[in-house]
Amino acid sequence: MRTISGVAASKGIAIGKLCIRQNPAEMKNMPPAADANIEIQRLYAARTAAERKINKLYRQALHKFGAEDSLIFKSHIMLLEDHEFFDHIQSHILHDHMTAESAVYMTAQHFYQFFSEMEDEYMRARDTDIRDVARHLLRYLNPDYAEQLNGMREKGIVAVEELLPSEAVTFNRRKVLAFLSKSGSRYSHAAILLRNAGIPYVVGLEDSYQSLVQAETVVVDGFTGDVVLNPDTMALREYGEKQYEYFLHLHALHELRGCPSVTRDGYRIDIHANIGHVEDVQQVLDNDADGIGLLRTEFLYLGNNMDCSEEGQFQAYKKVLEKMQGKRVVIRTLDVSEEPEISQWRYGDRVNPAMGFRAIRFSLRRPDLFLTQLRAILRASVYGKAAVLFPVVTSEEEVIKAKALLQQARASLEAEGVPVADKIEIGIMIETPAAVILSDRLASMVDFFSIGTNDLTQYILATDRMNDSIASLYNPRHPAVLRMIDMTVANAKKHGIWTSICGESAADAELLRFYLAMGVEELSVAPSAVLELRRIVRQTTLGKHKDRIIQKYCNG
Repeated sequence: MRTISGVAASKGIAIGKLCIRQNPAEMKNMPPAADANIEIQRLYAARTAAERKINKLYRQALHKFGAEDSLIFKSHIMLLEDHEFFDHIQSHILHDHMTAESAVYMTAQHFYQFFSEMEDEYMRARDTDIRDVARHLLRYLNPDYAEQLNGMREKGIVAVEELLPSEAVTFNRRKVLAFLSKSGSRYSHAAILLRNAGIPYVVGLEDSYQSLVQAETVVVDGFTGDVVLNPDTMALREYGEKQYEYFLHLHALHELRGCPSVTRDGYRIDIHANIGHVEDVQQVLDNDADGIGLLRTEFLYLGNNMDCSEEGQFQAYKKVLEKMQGKRVVIRTLDVSEEPEISQWRYGDRVNPAMGFRAIRFSLRRPDLFLTQLRAILRASVYGKAAVLFPVVTSEEEVIKAKALLQQARASLEAEGVPVADKIEIGIMIETPAAVILSDRLASMVDFFSIGTNDLTQYILATDRMNDSIASLYNPRHPAVLRMIDMTVANAKKHGIWTSICGESAADAELLRFYLAMGVEELSVAPSAVLELRRIVRQTTLGKHKDRIIQKYCNG
């Protein structure tokens, strides 16, 4: 028996026989195409067949997962129709004399690289969608380069180097108990689909993946990321008991829908959800979140077929607000950098884009684009309870300019006779040390703070959270980080504004007492974490000595 570890991407415990999928054939040393016109014809035929297949997947997803999650495959169809993506392929055929399959492969690599280098982890996980669409094209051009999951004769656990969204829909739920993958992200579409389906999934096994060939039976722990190879009798008994306990746990969580998040001694905190797409709203509702604490808007700006016009944005925000039925929706303004290139928003070739020309800096430099987004938010504000959030603020001047443009957008709409909500809350993200130090001044200028703990932690500790070699240094519980959060919340309270904790540490059960003791009004987490966090809150007794709790955490 041996245990290897990866990243837990979907909760649950699974025990079963292991099935390892063989990798597709590598594409190398492909001969040049004999006739470019023939290759172009093959390409278009493959696109037609791929579109037919993806539409079938959409209908399957609609039946299995519902309307919201099935939209993933609509985005895949949009990518197939994307002019830049397809022109890239054709250019390789016409100018580089490549075969259709080589051109698809090279283009997929190019776009995969683009997404994989994005700062936002949610958007970075879209690189897998590129591979999925390319795999569909390759399947019809040359099946050797795009193998699917092999059929399974009995129930078991499937190991793949990389799991694609289409495979997360087409697998046999009666046979597949869990998935393992060498690479991947818990933010990928495949992981999202498996979480919604309740299928355990461990990603990022990396070098340990090779050890799977030695196993016949495995245990997958979707809570810890552990994978037990060839478990003995004692391990089988232990994990069997964990399976049953988790079943009882899920039933208990369901009973918490509609209950307030209040400690045993009466301290209340609202639990909101973070989402990155309109399609994610159903997860918010299913998990009974008190609202949306962060709606990322970058998805509206990525891809030729994405609609970042005022009307397109308005319709997206309106849909979210209507579905939330009066619960607060915090809409974060655009957090990208650099100039648009044929409607593609790209990070430039910078050493550290996280510290570059991005977020509010970019929006203020492009007031035309910023006003378009602000007008769309204001137009949608009459359909629910909207709030606007400015990211990566470092100065009072940025807030003054952003508020002035918001007022300009309001004035222009009112002059046109377009209805706008009388009151829309304005907030800023506290995610830089500069914003923390200035929080006493900034608090007098806005209605709320949203403390972005992910970026704040990496900036305070000078630790890139995406750099695996220093991952151990990235610590949201570091006393320096907690002291800065304490300072920010205290300054917010002095000025009578509310504070939200947004980021991975908002769902950290170990930090819950710290946030409660400070009097934080809101935690904003992934939709799947809402009910579990509510359970912990309701089982917590804060006590009278809140200052001692704060000092304990701040002193390490």
